[in-house]
Amino acid sequence: MEGSLDDNGSAADSRVTELQLGKRVKEIRLSHNLTLEEASRRTGLARSTLSKIENEQISPTFQAVQKLANGLNIDIPQLFATAKESRCAGRRDITRAGQGRVHPTPTYEHEMLASQLTNKQMLPYRSIVRSRSFDDYPSWVRHDGEEFLLVLSGKVRFYTEFYEPVDLEAGDSSYYDGGMGHALVSISEEDAEVLWVTST
Repeated sequence: MEGSLDDNGSAADSRVTELQLGKRVKEIRLSHNLTLEEASRRTGLARSTLSKIENEQISPTFQAVQKLANGLNIDIPQLFATAKESRCAGRRDITRAGQGRVHPTPTYEHEMLASQLTNKQMLPYRSIVRSRSFDDYPSWVRHDGEEFLLVLSGKVRFYTEFYEPVDLEAGDSSYYDGGMGHALVSISEEDAEVLWVTST
């Protein structure tokens, strides 16, 4: 009977490897923001075959594994690594100048960076500070995580709930608790530009 070779654990090991492989294929595909159709075109494997691999309905042949690695632009060992091991192996996203995802608000014009990566531990974004007065904010800005702020250009006044306001110029930075009320306004002639990195 298939799967009964438990004396030396080989069948059990095989089942574990297959489970991890299907999960890893889907995880890698999603990390590249690929649909099944797009992954099919890249790998040369039928969409239905990819779906069955991801759902553990079939085990891929070695030739299919090679196509997966080539099409997803990874090394074969990465297919068999755990999620934690894969992250250690390296992920990368490049955002060209001015090509981030724009997210305007009444007080800021945010440009979200590294927006192609999923499950990030940090959220980096560059912002133009439109606000000129603390009164522009209906309430304190608060959010989960910790935040790092670096002034890229211009001058800002940094308001925080438990501290006196402080003026920051290009090159100045602050690290603070995002749950503490905070707000930022431009006090230079031009709108200031800042870089924020928020933990998620």
